[in-house]
Amino acid sequence: MPPILLTVYPDECDAFGHLNQAAFLSLFERARWEVLRAGPGMDVFDRTGAWPAVRRTVIEYHAAAYPGDVLRFEQELTHVGRTSFTMRQVAHRSTDDALIATAEFVFVCVSRNGRPVPVPEEFNEFMAARRRHRGELQRLAVNGVTLAVEVRGDGPAALFIHGYPFDHTIWTHQVAALEGWCRIAPDLRGMGQSDAPDLGYSMETYAADLAALLDLLGARDVVLVGLSMGGYVAFEFLRRWRERVRALVLVDTRAEADTPEGRMARDTSAATAREQGAAAVADAMLPKVLGASTLGGVPATVDRVRTMMAATPVAGIVGALGAMRERADSTPLLRELAGLPALVIVGDEDEVTPPAQAKAMVEAIAGASLVVIRSAGHLPPVERPVETTDAILAFLAGLP
Repeated sequence: MPPILLTVYPDECDAFGHLNQAAFLSLFERARWEVLRAGPGMDVFDRTGAWPAVRRTVIEYHAAAYPGDVLRFEQELTHVGRTSFTMRQVAHRSTDDALIATAEFVFVCVSRNGRPVPVPEEFNEFMAARRRHRGELQRLAVNGVTLAVEVRGDGPAALFIHGYPFDHTIWTHQVAALEGWCRIAPDLRGMGQSDAPDLGYSMETYAADLAALLDLLGARDVVLVGLSMGGYVAFEFLRRWRERVRALVLVDTRAEADTPEGRMARDTSAATAREQGAAAVADAMLPKVLGASTLGGVPATVDRVRTMMAATPVAGIVGALGAMRERADSTPLLRELAGLPALVIVGDEDEVTPPAQAKAMVEAIAGASLVVIRSAGHLPPVERPVETTDAILAFLAGLP
């Protein structure tokens, strides 16, 4: 849906000819109503008996606007709860694209007698469809943090969960190629461009973040695609929301919990991150996560992966290490996945989660299939993107 264009009139300006701040509130509100008029209708809240009452307003004024200026208003729903939602609005001047003002409005839906009621599903679905069509990196608030997420395309949803300590760009080739699907690729909390709080990391938290993200994007069910730690998150998501998962793709991951030796190694890595920073962690991990073929023959990929790891916030590294250290053993869960379409992908040069572990998971998940990517280590989506995409495409094409 295109932005809303509104003209500034003289009666909306103060004695100095500037758009009055009180009038700005009216313009923001008019832009919101225009969005509804072009979509579900301005009466959507009346029809559902859920009136949006403003609970909080934050406006930041960046530049002056004058009579005759045409302002371009863009609206984005950044959070949806059961009875409340948050809308972010941005106003630019059309002639020079100058940023004029930004605003955040928190609404609570109430009935005619003033009691909180659920956000109308029709309104949420309309706004979710607008977000899915944007095809760019968005910042969406879930569970007290803001996640950066790339969303592309229409169709059934596929959620791509990256590993540690990476970001959503490991899925660049797959997200670009899977036409006919709504591809959702977030940066997990603590990684990439998402918020990195000092506390609050666990597999349960990562999974809850993703469930809330899917709610915000209007995706009721999803194909989970998880790499390494992303596979651990996928297992936790399955434990909690099995009914929302229509298929599963596991890439270079394992079901077992950490051994005592593995837990000690996590503690050592966390200490390295605190004392020496993310670059030291990246240098230690690089020869382990990339296959010998990549390390010896594809320097651009080596540089890309190292840069990605070195850019991860230390808080996110330490938090992820603690979450992996304490994660549950998912081996018993594998037997419960009978009937769920599942694909396991592994690089033939992966020394972190070698092919033998991938084969064991395939044997435990009734009906699962295995694809071994040649000349790839722990990161086939990056090391051998075409082959990895082809494997996922073939799997998705065979889904009911």
